[in-house]
Amino acid sequence: MKPSKPISGVFAAAVTPLNADFSIQTEALPGLLNFYAQRGCHGVLLFGTTGEGPSFSAEERTTVFQLAARIRQELPGFQLLAGTGTPSLDETIQITRAAFDCGFDGVVTLPPYYFRKATEEGLFAWYQQVIQRAVPGDGFLLGYHFPGMSGVALSIDLLGRLKDAFPDQFAGLKDSSGEQDFSRQLNTRFGDDLIVLTGNDRLFSQALEQHASGCITAMSNLYSPYLRQVWDSHQQGKSDNTAQACLVALRKVFDQYPPAAPFIKAMLPRLHNLPAWPVRPPLVSVEPEVIEKALVELAAL
Repeated sequence: MKPSKPISGVFAAAVTPLNADFSIQTEALPGLLNFYAQRGCHGVLLFGTTGEGPSFSAEERTTVFQLAARIRQELPGFQLLAGTGTPSLDETIQITRAAFDCGFDGVVTLPPYYFRKATEEGLFAWYQQVIQRAVPGDGFLLGYHFPGMSGVALSIDLLGRLKDAFPDQFAGLKDSSGEQDFSRQLNTRFGDDLIVLTGNDRLFSQALEQHASGCITAMSNLYSPYLRQVWDSHQQGKSDNTAQACLVALRKVFDQYPPAAPFIKAMLPRLHNLPAWPVRPPLVSVEPEVIEKALVELAAL
């Protein structure tokens, strides 16, 4: 069964490869995107939370967008999403416009996370400006609901208001809240009318049952084949309880080692022979003894 929504499937919340001086290692990007595609991902989100998005300038992101668009020409059907939200309205507009100028399939836009007491009216006005000034008529913007990280929640009513005002361009959201009740509310209010990409591997099967369009997760960097098994089974009207149980067990280990970006970058060389890329400050690399402890826990599953 072919997915009916323009943005759907298993997306890796891609890491950003860095050099020792914390500059972006652009020459590593072709191999990294091919790695995700070969392991069952339908696409990637560049510069999300796992990609350390807020640590990079508009110019740095644009350079990567342009390169990713060229690489995508060799990966038919591979979808590209860009993380574009910053506390600055003008910078968010600049980054969002750059992603669409490069032919990206959509953007995932955090609310202005510095302003944690912003009103719903203020958040609506902010997204309104981004959409009107940066999202083309055939472009898709997804909000990014991650209150545990951003400190700014996107309420059901705000999502409804944005969908009513921009029924085509405001396509949906990435839900990284990890809250089952919020997922149920989304289903009750919007059903199939909103693209919802869950950010929690534990909830993937449940989210799909509640009309989610797919997932964007950090763990996709390491274990995307399990997510793809769950996705493919759902497309066939079935459930893959075994793969979902594996995801739940893996996520239980994974959640013990926040934040995601350093942990994923530490595990990629050990599990998949990718380079050992650093993280950009203020994040710091994971200590070797922590990596060994996590590997023992994962091997015991």
